[in-house]
Amino acid sequence: MTEMPTVRPDEFWESRYRRSDRVWSGRPNPLLVREVAGLRPGTALDLGCGEGADAVWLASRGWRVTGADISATALDRAAAHAEQAGVGGRTAWERHELGPSFPRGEYDLVNVQYLQSPVELDQRAVLRRAADSVAEGGTLLVVLHAGWPSWQTEPPFAYTFPTLDGVLDDLALPDGSWTVGTLESVRRSSSSPDGAEGFRDDNVWRLHRTGA
Repeated sequence: MTEMPTVRPDEFWESRYRRSDRVWSGRPNPLLVREVAGLRPGTALDLGCGEGADAVWLASRGWRVTGADISATALDRAAAHAEQAGVGGRTAWERHELGPSFPRGEYDLVNVQYLQSPVELDQRAVLRRAADSVAEGGTLLVVLHAGWPSWQTEPPFAYTFPTLDGVLDDLALPDGSWTVGTLESVRRSSSSPDGAEGFRDDNVWRLHRTGA
């Protein structure tokens, strides 16, 4: 096992996106689809939006979405995806490192899907700012990997995965101001690059800001 890479986060992610024409599938994350099905569309913030699949899906369901990512290349692809899907007018794209800078404003939904990185990322600080960005009556949705895939016999670098209770503790949400809608570990199928079948566990937090 090696230590995490020490390259600058912006350089790492920009290089990753530039290495191929597409990094992700272009489809929305299934746990996002599951968790927001009953929410009334409003304003949404998608942190670490990548190539924009989640943001475009939300916009197609009536949300007005701001997508934020560290990579300019990813944001260009996200904007193109939104235009092709006919929701360019319902989306906005902002470049942020989610540490030195962060989107302004409050949102009815803040979506954080797999905001985990092999390079430096203060995840706890980002999640706290994400919670602060939720408007009264709004929702914070966080989905994070809970461990390496079952077929990953040797971890590529040292990494501590978040736990359900650990993230709740890190958020330090004020008593009486939030309720928990979902607090769950979900196992899903996951295949290795060479086609070996397996699974991966993800943790899901859906939290509602009551404003009390």
